[in-house]
Parts: sequence; structure tokens; C-alpha cells
Amino acid sequence: MKRSRIWILFSLAAALTNGAALAAPDANLTIRVRNVLPAGGVLRIGLYDAARYPDDNSKPVASADVPATPGETVVMLHALPPGVYAIQTFQDVNSNDQMDTSWIGLPLEPFGFSRDATPFLSKPSFDAVRFNLVAGENSQVIHLQNSVKNSSVTKARDSIRARQRK
Repeated sequence: MKRSRIWILFSLAAALTNGAALAAPDANLTIRVRNVLPAGGVLRIGLYDAARYPDDNSKPVASADVPATPGETVVMLHALPPGVYAIQTFQDVNSNDQMDTSWIGLPLEPFGFSRDATPFLSKPSFDAVRFNLVAGENSQVIHLQNSVKNSSVTKARDSIRARQRK
């Protein structure tokens, strides 16, 4: 009788310990996106792992679409599995759900990557943008590129808007 009680207690303790080991703690990520244009629109953010990053049509691990706040927009992603990730973001100024590009494929709207990586003829490699997301609170700061007021990007965006109004 005494052995069976000990066995039950031992089994219960083992089950509880294994259950606790299986539940890995989640990570939260605060992303501060700076250089957001006052033109408004939507800030679109995607969090990608190494397997999904190279494919422009892949679904991100996590994403957020939030109203663009001039200057700085703060986005929070919760309950993420810890790992190695990359962030891609852009300010969809005209809220058409896509990154507008010129006829040769250059971005016409502000964009950014984790680690403030700068593209050269194509988006930066995963190695250039990757960062470690650990259990608990994490943060990243991204400065949008192509967001200088009165730049050729702004003029091109205004041209797109004018064509859409016609």
C-alpha cells in the first residue's frame, strides 16, 4: 500500500515536470519604426524565419498592419516562439495592400529591415537582417528608408495618387 502511494506521487511529479518542460516560454517583441512619413497610410510589418524570408510571397510567422503614426510607430507582437528572425516593413502610404514600385522595380514607398540593413539591387540576405528573439521582452528599432520629405519617392507617390484620382 505504501509503495503504491509513493509510486502515484512519483508518477504525478514526473508528469508535472514533463508538462512544464514542454511549455516553452513565449517571447514578446516591441518594434519601433522611425522615419514614418506624415502622409499616413498603413505600416505593414512581417516577421520571418530563415525558411520563409527569401520568398517574397511567403506568409510571415507573425505580422501586423497598423495605422502609420508620423515620426515613430510602435508595434507589439506577442506570444512568439523564441528563435532567429528577420523583419520586413513598409509604409503603405496609399493603403493599397502592396509595396508600390517604379517601372524598374525600385520601391516608391518607405521600407525597412531589421538591423537597418540596406538593400543593394535586391532585399538584404537573411544573414544581414537576422536577430535572436529570446523568451521574455525583446525590442527592435527600424529606420524607414526612402522616407525623406520632398524626395523622388515622395514625388513618385504623389504622382501615383494623382493618377488614381483621375
